[in-house]
Formats: sequence, structure tokens, C-alpha cells
Amino acid sequence: MIRNFLGAVFMVWAAIVFLVTMLIFWIPMWATKFIDGEARRTKIFLDVVRVWMKFFLPLCGIRFTIRGRENFKKDENYVVVCNHKSYMDVPLSCPAIPGANKTIAKREFVDIPVFGMIYSRGSVLVDRNNEASRKESYHQMKKVLDMGMHMSIYPEGTRNRTGQPLKSFQDGAFRLAHATKKAIIPAVLLNTAKVLPPEKKFYFWPHPVAIHFLEPIPVNDDDTPETLKEKTYKIMWEYIVRREA
Repeated sequence: MIRNFLGAVFMVWAAIVFLVTMLIFWIPMWATKFIDGEARRTKIFLDVVRVWMKFFLPLCGIRFTIRGRENFKKDENYVVVCNHKSYMDVPLSCPAIPGANKTIAKREFVDIPVFGMIYSRGSVLVDRNNEASRKESYHQMKKVLDMGMHMSIYPEGTRNRTGQPLKSFQDGAFRLAHATKKAIIPAVLLNTAKVLPPEKKFYFWPHPVAIHFLEPIPVNDDDTPETLKEKTYKIMWEYIVRREA
């Protein structure tokens, strides 16, 4: 009872901090639309977001640790595959990925005033209930990789509420990696569900969080999307189990 009350108080504080800091950084983020070149524009946009998160996270009592950025080799780009347990995952993972990157995101959040611009600027948008939109988003993700940016995908689709380390993976990220021959970097987010649990509606709890980028998984000639999915799933499952033991 006391923890839930404090979680609601922290949620109010986090929401205030989020709104105030977002409004401060909104103008420089909006102004990036005047920068030529999608990859350069996205990188500078994310640089602003990175500064924003350096203010927002400590003010909310969140210590954020990043490991494995050395696995991103210079002049190479990747399909980054992340686990997904919390609404905290995207604002942590995208700024943590080195350089320019985009993530796949639900189109319906674009209509949120002020926030919608930020949400759409760093995303490939998809309406999951529309087959044409899903096909178009796949082509857009290929374009992101063709421009030299990383593509960040959450293959579980929705937040993991199962109590298991991972939900089953969907195929999209692995079809993309197979088609483009881009190596996969597994990215494991840790403890984000302790901050914003998926089962609680109005709750925020300050807690250390982390993202660990694991070694790239190359796409070999004998690989299929299914074998890539199985390799990635096994590596991420075993890593999460070891970290949570």
C-alpha cells in the first residue's frame, strides 16, 4: 500500500519533469527538420535527445548504465534487436545506440500534441492493423539501413508481461537482416519494468537501469530468417537469465 502510494507520487514527479524538460528541448528538436540529409538530421536530433535524457533521468532518480557500445564497428550499421518490458525502453535504447538510428513505432502516438513530433522524428511508423502499412514500414526500414543508419526493432512486438525472460519473437527484424545482410546486435534492457511496470497504470519507481549491447550476429550464406531468429533469441534469453540469477 505504501509503496503503491509512493509510486504514484514518483509518477507525478516524473511526469512533471518529463513535460518541463521536453518543452525546454522541443524547439532544438523541432529545428532539426531544417538540416539537410536524413541521416545527418536524425543524428543531430538524437544528440539533442541524448542531452535531454541526461537531465531527465537523474532528476527522476534513474541511473542509466550502457555497456557494449564498442560492438558497433565504425562505418558499419546494424539491425539492433531489443527486448521489451516497459515504456522506458525506447527513450533509453535509441539515445544509447551510437550514431543515427530509427526505431519501429506505432503510428497512433503521432497525434499526441507536442510529443508527437518527437515520437515521429526518430521512428519508422506503422499501423499494425493495416497490411499495407506493415509492408510499407518494412520498405522504410530497408531505406534506413541503406542510408547508413541503424534500425532498432523490438521483435516481441508488445511489452513482455509473461514473467519469462522473453516472449516469442516475430519475424520482421530477421527478415530485414537476412535481406540486407546487416549483422544483428542483440540489446538487452535490464530493470526497466521495475521503473514502469507494464501491469501498473500509474506508477513510477526510481531504480538503476541498463542496456547491454552484445556481440554482433553476422548473417551467413546458410542463414535463414528463422535461424537468425533462433540464434538471437537463445543468446538474449541466456544473457537475461544470467543477469537475473
